[in-house]
Amino acid sequence: MSSESDLTWKGYAIHDTKNWDKFDVIDFKPKQFGDYDIDIKIEYCGVCGSDVHSVTGGWGEPILPLIPGHEIVGHVVKVGSKVKEFKVGDRAGVGAQVCSCFECDACKTDNENYCLKGVDTYNDKYPNGDIAQGGFSTAVRAHERYVVPLPKDLPLEQIAPMLCAGLTVYSPLVRNGAGPGKRVGIVGIGGLGHYAIQFAKALGAEVVVFSHSPNKKKDAQELGASEFVQTTEGFADPWKMKLDLIICTADVSKAIPLADLMSMLVVNGRCIIVSIPDDALPALKSAQMKTNGALLGGSHIGSKKELIAMLDLAVKKGVKSYIQMLPMKDVGKAINNVKDNTVRYRHVLKVDI
Repeated sequence: MSSESDLTWKGYAIHDTKNWDKFDVIDFKPKQFGDYDIDIKIEYCGVCGSDVHSVTGGWGEPILPLIPGHEIVGHVVKVGSKVKEFKVGDRAGVGAQVCSCFECDACKTDNENYCLKGVDTYNDKYPNGDIAQGGFSTAVRAHERYVVPLPKDLPLEQIAPMLCAGLTVYSPLVRNGAGPGKRVGIVGIGGLGHYAIQFAKALGAEVVVFSHSPNKKKDAQELGASEFVQTTEGFADPWKMKLDLIICTADVSKAIPLADLMSMLVVNGRCIIVSIPDDALPALKSAQMKTNGALLGGSHIGSKKELIAMLDLAVKKGVKSYIQMLPMKDVGKAINNVKDNTVRYRHVLKVDI
């Protein structure tokens, strides 16, 4: 087990959004160490669609140089004087958030992921100006509130992509009532969708999967879907007012058949968009929601409480990450594969610095 003394702070960074897949190793300075902080020596980090949006500038110009990555797993090598939950040597992970204000209503009600002063794991600044860098690196420093204990029953590389992608779908499933007696529609089978199908099934819901690709039918059934629907013309007609909840994971706005999705919901059913495409959602008229009183909403990752519960459910119900491993030096290749939607269904990078 490595110790604090041999911990280095190096990561794979981009320097220009025009060269978004050109990474090189840089030294970086972590945030100032605090009483509640934890240092983790990283072993694996998942590659998320957020990383693509960030390095390409799709969500706006990032803070450069930029080290992405927010599906981080490894072992604790240092703890602050007031840390109670972790000790050196513990398995630990960090998702897409590393800090918040700790004082607002959201922070005090296990909704810290909605804190208006939250600090993202990378491409963000702490209140004192320190820059947060991500997990395509040797180490990460985060507040105890945003470090999660990892179950011994799951390999670290299996856990990594669950810390963002898994939580991103688990939280809205739970918050919107997925469970026994409910029929849940999942739109898209990819990095998010393959978790959404499994977690909806694990929560006891009936799962209907919608995809434009007929080649995804076998995977949908293997993941737990009871029905597979190809989104060709008229696909929604047989499903009008038959779904309690829809989780939409499609990451290309123009590919989201929003009016059709809304029509498939039961009275007061909900359609939750969990992806964050670069461009605007398709136009939707208010009249298209009044027929069934359907609600359209969004979601942002999840809380630590939900993350711990999600990992427990994954162990109990056998939820698996469909991953393809690469050494971290191949991060540019991984980013390209995620952007081109050719990975099945998540890349996980092994630290090699």
